[in-house]
Amino acid sequence: MTLAFPVAMKFAVKTWSNGKARAGQLQLGSCPSPMETPALLLSTRKGLPLFISPDLLPDLPYPDSALLHVSPLHFVETMSPNIISKLGGLNQMLGLHRHAFAAFPRDSVQCLPEFDSSNKLGASFDTPSGRRLIKPVDYMELICSLKPSLWATLADEVPGWVSDHRNKASVDRTVKWLDDCISQSPASGAVFGAIVGGSDKEQRKRCALEVSKRNISGYWIGGFGFGESMDDRPALLNEVTDHLPGERPRLISGLGLPEEVLQGVAAGIDLFDSSYIYHLTLGGFALTFPLDLLNLAEEFPEKTMGIDQSKINLKATVYRKDTGPIVEGCVCYTCRNHTRAYINHLLNVHEMLAQILLEIHNTHHYLGFFQAIRSAIKEDKFERFCDMFLQKRRDHLTAAVAVGA
Repeated sequence: MTLAFPVAMKFAVKTWSNGKARAGQLQLGSCPSPMETPALLLSTRKGLPLFISPDLLPDLPYPDSALLHVSPLHFVETMSPNIISKLGGLNQMLGLHRHAFAAFPRDSVQCLPEFDSSNKLGASFDTPSGRRLIKPVDYMELICSLKPSLWATLADEVPGWVSDHRNKASVDRTVKWLDDCISQSPASGAVFGAIVGGSDKEQRKRCALEVSKRNISGYWIGGFGFGESMDDRPALLNEVTDHLPGERPRLISGLGLPEEVLQGVAAGIDLFDSSYIYHLTLGGFALTFPLDLLNLAEEFPEKTMGIDQSKINLKATVYRKDTGPIVEGCVCYTCRNHTRAYINHLLNVHEMLAQILLEIHNTHHYLGFFQAIRSAIKEDKFERFCDMFLQKRRDHLTAAVAVGA
């Protein structure tokens, strides 16, 4: 099924696996090549990844790395929206002509919405100068100036432990703000309607049904990563996706860990925003888990047990004299040119180059994880891929606990 929008966006679902997991293609006007989904949006600070400079972006797999998340909140207290608009929007200002920007009001690194039941006019966010109230009209002014390829409407996100009354009010406000934003919609950019509902399945369903009535291009599912349990999350996700049109893309915030991403894909999510790479990099960790799990199991079944399914801490002394790459066979810039010992040295002398090299590798590796997910869906082996990944993760954690004891 293919759906074309007047905003130069096309989305098509190509393959399903295990009922709801799906692989597709997303074409945005600013990107020459279509992006395959499920896909990862790269987190940015004012339009650029936190540690990767523009001249190093081409080293990442393209077009897998072509979609960048930007929070309009980052521009509340910088240059005026008029100046950004006159410069031609973010793509022109930053010179990233082959990339697309997805703008939505979740800063997964620093700023979170204020859970305040008295805010009826807009959402309150943290800024360097304290909390600021962002009304729909203010938010749309920022969207119009940034000129993103796709953007999500303002949302009243709440954590999983709020009262039923507060949760219902957040859904009512989010739907009202959706209508307010659409009525002031800019001429370009695909509109994604925000869906909230906390940990209440009925409110999730109600919000999904209301938002799906609007003439919008896709759906941004917010309110996750705010206190709901891993066990409860699949039912909440399904309550949303079961009531959304299947031909439109779905984007989610708050699911960053590999296990959480697999939960989202199993529920039919197409796009993921995550600060997971940023937090790993800041802590000195490098992703190392194998990406070809299906082939490993078929060719080397006796060697798959006990594999570290996670990451390594390159600050550790054990890597001081390790002259190998982070991951043997990895083709990222970091692994092709530098050793674990060198990055260990950079981390321990507090050189920012350590974070630059780590973020390049971690981004490259995590994009490879999404590519492996897409391959598993296309081969109708997604459920097996999930089972193997989670089992190897459990085996490693069990082994680590046993060693610690």
